Formats: sequence, C-alpha cells, structure tokens
Amino acid sequence: MAPRAASPFARPAPLVGRADVLETFGHALTATRDNGFQQITLVGEPGAGKTRLLRELERTATERGLASLEGRAAEFEQDTPFGVVVDALDDHLEEADLDLDPDTRYMLAPVFSALSTSTAGSFQDVSGLARHHLHRAMRRLLETMARPRGLVLTLDDVHWADEPSLELLEYLARHPPRGPVLLAMSYRPQQARSRLLAITEGRHASRVPVRPLTEEEVAEFLPAGISRSRRRELFRASGGNPFYLEALAHMDAHMDAHMDAHMDAHTDGPADAGRSAADPEVPGGLPFAVRAALEREFMGLAPASLTLAQAAAVAADEFAADLAAAASGFDDADALTALDELVARDVLRPAGPTRFRFRHPLVRRAAYESAGAGWRLSVHARVAAYLEGLGAPATARARHVEHSARRGDPAAIATLTDAARSVATHAPTAAAHWFTAALALMPGEADQVEVLFELLQAQAVSGQAEEGSATAARLLRLLGPGDRVRRAKAVQLYGVMQRQLGRHDHARAVVRAELDLISDQRTPAAAMLNLRRVADLLQSLDIEGARSTLDQVPDTGPGWTPGLEVAAASMRPLTAYGDGRVGEALRRLDLAGALVDATPDEHLTEQMDALGWFCWAEILMGRYGPALRHLERVTTIARASGQSYVLGYVLAGHARLLTIRGRLAEAADIADDAAEVGRLLRSDEVLCYGVTQQCLRASHAGDHDTAVALGEAAVASITGAHEWWEAMASYTHAVALVAAGRLEEGTRALGRMWNDGTATRLDPGTLVSSAERMAAAQAAQARPDEALRWAGVAAELAAPELDGEAGLAKLAQAHALRAGDPHEAAGLAADAAGLLTAAGRMPEVGQAELAAGLAHAEAGDRDLARTRLSTAREVFDACGMRGLHAKVVREQRRLGVYVPSKSDRRAGGHGLSPRELDVARLVIAGDSNQQIAEKLFISIRTVETHMSHIFAKLGVSSRVGVVGTLAGQGVGPGNGTEPIIDT
Repeated sequence: MAPRAASPFARPAPLVGRADVLETFGHALTATRDNGFQQITLVGEPGAGKTRLLRELERTATERGLASLEGRAAEFEQDTPFGVVVDALDDHLEEADLDLDPDTRYMLAPVFSALSTSTAGSFQDVSGLARHHLHRAMRRLLETMARPRGLVLTLDDVHWADEPSLELLEYLARHPPRGPVLLAMSYRPQQARSRLLAITEGRHASRVPVRPLTEEEVAEFLPAGISRSRRRELFRASGGNPFYLEALAHMDAHMDAHMDAHMDAHTDGPADAGRSAADPEVPGGLPFAVRAALEREFMGLAPASLTLAQAAAVAADEFAADLAAAASGFDDADALTALDELVARDVLRPAGPTRFRFRHPLVRRAAYESAGAGWRLSVHARVAAYLEGLGAPATARARHVEHSARRGDPAAIATLTDAARSVATHAPTAAAHWFTAALALMPGEADQVEVLFELLQAQAVSGQAEEGSATAARLLRLLGPGDRVRRAKAVQLYGVMQRQLGRHDHARAVVRAELDLISDQRTPAAAMLNLRRVADLLQSLDIEGARSTLDQVPDTGPGWTPGLEVAAASMRPLTAYGDGRVGEALRRLDLAGALVDATPDEHLTEQMDALGWFCWAEILMGRYGPALRHLERVTTIARASGQSYVLGYVLAGHARLLTIRGRLAEAADIADDAAEVGRLLRSDEVLCYGVTQQCLRASHAGDHDTAVALGEAAVASITGAHEWWEAMASYTHAVALVAAGRLEEGTRALGRMWNDGTATRLDPGTLVSSAERMAAAQAAQARPDEALRWAGVAAELAAPELDGEAGLAKLAQAHALRAGDPHEAAGLAADAAGLLTAAGRMPEVGQAELAAGLAHAEAGDRDLARTRLSTAREVFDACGMRGLHAKVVREQRRLGVYVPSKSDRRAGGHGLSPRELDVARLVIAGDSNQQIAEKLFISIRTVETHMSHIFAKLGVSSRVGVVGTLAGQGVGPGNGTEPIIDT
C-alpha cells in the first residue's frame, strides 16, 4: 500500500498569471460601486481554475468593503430546486437580520429553510407561475443584501444548475437588481445549455475565457523541488490545466518506485509526455494520464477511507460527518478516522466548521464512478432512511428515494408525490420530474390517473408542452369512453399545450375528434369542448364559425355545474360583438356580468378560459370599471387554483385596460408580468400577448425606441397561425413606428395589413383605431385625400353604441379636415374629446384635446387653442405621456403661454407676478374667488383677471391644474401675506 503522504496541495493552489481576468474583476467591482448591477461569467474547461478565480474575486471584494457570498451547483443534485442559490444564501439568511416585507419573506420561505417560519403575506399564489413573483422577491432580497456596502454573489459550475435556478438567472438578466450587485458565475462551455448562453449575453454581462496556463506559469504553479524536465512533461500532459497539474503532482507525491514506468507506458514516453488535456480518451473526458493519477490517488487510500469517499460522493455535494457515516454504514468513530485521512490526502477539504466537500467536482465524479452501481443504490437507501429519521422534508429525501425505491413501494411513492406537490408552485419542472418518478413506481394504471393529472398540470405551467402532450395522450388511453368529463378536461389541457407548441390546427382537431365521440351535445363534456372550440375560433376571428358552434351550446343542461353555466354565458358577448350585433353584445355582457358576480369563486375555477374571454369582451366594448374588477378577481382565482396557463391572456387584457385608461405606470408592471408568463410557459403566443401590450404602453409613454424594438420582437414571434394575436403584433409594430415619427414606414405597415388581409383578423375596435391612426399619419404627410378616405373607413366601422369607437371616428375626421377647414376640425375634435372622456379613454382624450387646440390655432382662435392645449397637457401629464406632453408644451409656447422648463421648475420659477403669487397661494389653500378678494382687499373681477393670467402662464385650465403645478415647485397654501415660495 502506498504511504499516507500529505498532499502537496493541502491548501488551495496558488494563483498564477491571470492578469487579464484580475483586471476585469477590478473594472467590474468599480462599475458595480459606481453604476449598479454587473455580471461576469468565467468560461473554461473542467479544472481550468474558474473556482480559484472566483475565490480571488471574493477576496478582492472583501478588501474593497463589499459583502461576498458563494454557491456551487452540483452534478448529482440537478433535481434540487434552486440548489445553487440556496447553497449561496441560506446560511447567510439564518444569521442576517434583513429588513424584508412580509410578502417577500412569505414568497421566499418555500426555497430557504432559514425563512421557513415566515407567516403568510397578503399575496397568495399557488399556481406554477408563482415563481415569477418568487423571482421578483429574489431580486428584492439581493437589493436588500447589497445595502449599503454592495454585494458580490459568486455561483460556480452553473452548467449543472437546476432549471428553477436558470429561470431565476434569466429573470435577473432581464430585470437586474437595482443597486451595487455583482453576479459572477462560471461554467464549462461543452456542458452549457443554450439558455445559459443567453443569460450571459445581457447588456450588463462580461464573458471572460479562462485559458490554460503557459509553460512558464506552470513552473510557478507547481511545488518546489520538481525538476525542469518533469515540469515540462507535466505541462505537456496537462495542457496547462491547473486541476490536471494537481492530479499529476498528487500522483508524483504518492506513487511507488514503478510509477514512472507506468506513466511512460501510457503516455508514449517523455517525448510525447501524455495526451493533450483536450483529447478525452475515457469516460468523464479526462486525459488518460490524469485519469490514471486519480485512480492511483484512490488506490492509495485505506479501504475504509475509500468506502467513505465513495459513499459521500453518492450522498451530497457538501456534507457533515454524520451524513457521511450514515451513507457508508460506519459508526461515528470509524467515519471520523476516514475523514481525517481524506482531508490529509486532500481528497476532501473543509467547507465550514463541521462540513466537507471534495476538493474538486472531478474528484467527486471519480469517487462516484469507482463505486459499483448496485452498491450506490444501497447508499441512496441508507441516506433516505437516515434523513427520514431526522424528519427531513420529502424534497430532501426524494433524490435518494428515487434512486433506491422498488416498484410498488407505497412509502416511496408518497415521498415522491409529496415532494412534487411541495414545489409545484415555485419549481414545477422539479415537480414534474418527481411526479414522473412516482408514476414509474406505481404498479396499477388505475392509481395513476390522479398523479397523471397533477403531472400534466406541472408540465403545462413549466413549458414542457411536448412532454405534457404525451402525458395527456397517456391519460386519454387510461380514461374509459364513459369518463367523459375527465376526458374533456384532459383534451382541454392537451389543446393548451398544443397551442404552446404552435400546433394550433392540431389543437383544434383533437377537440373536434373528441366531440365526434359524444352524441348528446347537451352533456357537460360536450359543452366544455364546444366552448374550447369557440375560443379557438375567436382566436382566428372566425366569427361565423364561433357563432354556429356556440349555437349548439345551451345555457344549461343535465349535470351542468354553476361554473359551466357561467362559461357558456361568458363566451356569448364577444361572438355577438365580432358579428356586429353590438346592442345584443352589450345586453349579453350585462347578463354574463351579473352571473359572474353572483357565482362563488370555487365554481368559477371550473372554466377559467371562458372568463378570460369575458374580460376581454368587457375591455373591447368599453366596460372598463366592471372589467377591472373582473380581471383582478379572475387573476386571483387563477393563481389560487393553479390554472396558470390562462394568466398570460388575462394579464395582457389587464395591461391593455390600464393603458386605455392612462394608468401607464401600473400597465408597465402588468404587461411585464404577462410577457414573463409567456417566457415561463415557453409559448410564443402567450409571450406575444404580453409583448404587444408592452409595446402599446411604451408608445403611449413616449418611449419610442423601446416601443419599436418591442414591436419588432412581437412581429418576430409570428408563426403563421393567422390568429388575432399575430395580427395585433403587426398592428402594434406599425403604431409604434407612427408614434415615433417614422410616418412613411408606419403608414406603409398599416396599409399592408389592410391589403394582405391581416386586418380581417383584428377586432372591430382595433380596426377603428387603426383607421384613425392612418388618417392622422396621412394628414401629417399632407395627403388630405388619403386622410379623408381613412376617416371614412373609421366612420363606417365605428359602432355608435360605443362612445370610444364613435370618438375615434370623430377624431379621424378632425385630422382629415384640419388643413382645409380648421374650424370644422376643431369642433369635431372637441366632440371626440367629449365622447372619449365619457368612454374613459384618457390618452385619447389628450390626443383629441391636442387636435382641437392645433385646429383652433390654425383657425386663429388663440384663446380657445390655449384652453384646449392646457387640458391636453394636464391629461398627458397625469398619464405620464412624456412625448405628447413635450409636444403640447412646444405648441403652448408658440401661442405665448409661459411654461416653465425643467430648470425653471427646479429653481421654483413660474413667471407669476407677486400679486398673482398671492392669489395662487390662496387658491392652493382652497379659498374661493370671494374669499380671495376679501383677504387681498381687491374686487372679484380683479381676482378673475389674475386667475386668467395664472392659467395662461402656468398652461393650465383649472384650479386643480394650478394646485398640481405649483405644489410640485414647493408652493404651499397661505393667507396672502407670507412668502409664496418656501425656501
């Protein structure tokens, strides 16, 4: 047996060379302090020195005063949700007293054991898309941890990261923490998944290659006492890879007198000195010489130490002595003796006061592979039993149960299903994995149906549409022909996932095929499937087909649940609206709304898809108040019932409503949520729903570059499904171009939609809006005939029963007539403003007021122009529409209205005379004109004159405008005698 010599690398290897990487670290730390979030990714082959460099980054960060935390993904624990993040943060959370709000703590509690005692917050979400809110909570956590000094978070070996961790990293790349956070990661390029590559390409990211050491650096790296010729041999054999050098140096230290001959025999002698590190000849991709060195290293261990190393490799990436003892079957004393040798020989290294890790993942893999496959199963069984004895949760035991349980073992099945259910909300990918493992242990098909439905749900919300489709097909094979309702539910979910895969025709065909098996169309199953079919037909704007299908669905029938009755009523308004029967549509909308309001939540969970369409019908027909209430309720129910696959559509509708109402800041968050749902589901369709709303909101807000980019992204998602959402992608892109001032491109894009038939797949309200925008753009390009033509289109399409559509038609006429008859145009724009105000479409109210002001100015009615422009400015300011607000200000200044600039407002400037300031101060105090006259000893007529001057100078048209403008400049209420501006 080889002597028990101490390792020449008992401590971490020295840092040699790497000047380029260290320089990048320095720049990144400075940028983090000065500019906020930064990301660095080290890319290199196994053993290249990535881990050592991350430790150096942590050391440098600590010297600069930043907090530093580290985590590592593990090869054999890739089914542990958020494993790499938990490894980095959980211990710190136990020690730190962080100022986290209750909702954040509650959302993080399922992930971090340190927060597991957190009580429920106000936000409840059991859907598979709760992980989006978990991602937000994670970002808030990092922002909190970064205060005030800054935070460096290093995540090693992320090529092994679990799916939930990768989803989180994707989210952070798109929505970086706001604050001094440096995220540093490492991965092996040959094992990196495509989504990991995308994560490391963000605008805050730097990708740094970790190259092999040069021959000179190898000489510095190796311990003293190695001859020059041997150093050269080691350099050639290792290819300059630091880990390979360590392994070969270990072998040199422990090999017997014949080891040189063994090396020469397998490396073709000193002239070739072994195979290149890049020439994998054995499992694991290690050069033969390095593989031999690792095998020799394990051969030199005492048998008990080797057994403990093998058991620990199976048990966990990081472990305590008691876990290693349980895994190996040793008593504590024997386990500690073996641990002493493994640490002395540098097989293991301390990872804390009582915990250990292999010195490198490649050493763990070598130990794992040196054990027999059957023996490894016994280790998993011992670890599972040990953890159960400790009362560990099912998630901690599931991996070991999965690898050791026998078919038909009820306890193992229960463990796996419990683990799956406990992570289904925040890690549905892991839930799907464990449900699948449980199913593999179930001997009877009859027992599998319930778990198959749970598996199908997890796959539906985690973007595993291909696997979910196979699960649905398996379910349908198990469910007998008489089990109609459960078959219908399986078909509905199958259709959802086929849509996620872009197979819209196949999704419809599956529904039709199942319907053909049902003779009585009044049954609940037939109604469910017919409603699913109506939804598909509405997506493609096949209104005639939707109407004829819906005609087959009665209002109720034998065995119908209240939820099914609500669903049938909810689908009828939109079909009538699309068919031009607006009066009937409004009547049916009222009936459905009353039914929804009277139905308890537990019944509404049954057909959430139909409720989404009902909410969209309310939006399209201008019932904004009820729509907002119903959208919020449907969202809450969908999250509470786990029906995440409808959330993208509902959230997109919510964002659209908020944009229409001018609540752009709120719309931004909801639209982001909608798009995030699409990404989590990996559905181009759902993502497009969200991105189109992001585009419209950004365009209204005046963020034109972002809007155009989002429009381009929406158009890029078009797959040829010929459905409403694809037409909306084209429409929003064209709208963004027009709003950005790219009129020629925008009108060409809008015209192309009308010419190629895309417009026929838009809803009536969007068609009216499209025609109004075309009229405005053509008028702006001095094409009055074209503008009039499009105004005529808008008038023909607008439903007179809907104030919003009627107002847009009036506005289109105003655009077209302004050049030739500004008086008439001003009147039409004023009428449009009134109709749009009644409808509650605030951004368009501002646009109508702006159009009226411009028309009045061209007609020479300067006072009326000032009044209209003042109102437009107030609307745009309230909505946060920066671009149009700036345009109004320019027009006001042309008319002689004093509008303070940003610098004026910062300095408290307002252009008011001292007496006007006195009057304004009393207006802010809430005094009437009579009270102001009495306090200032002037006539009411004089007060009125001062008020008109104040309105003109501030560019407002009401007392509310005075208060809002001056309050933002530090002006407070007064009695007319004290200073007006607080200093």
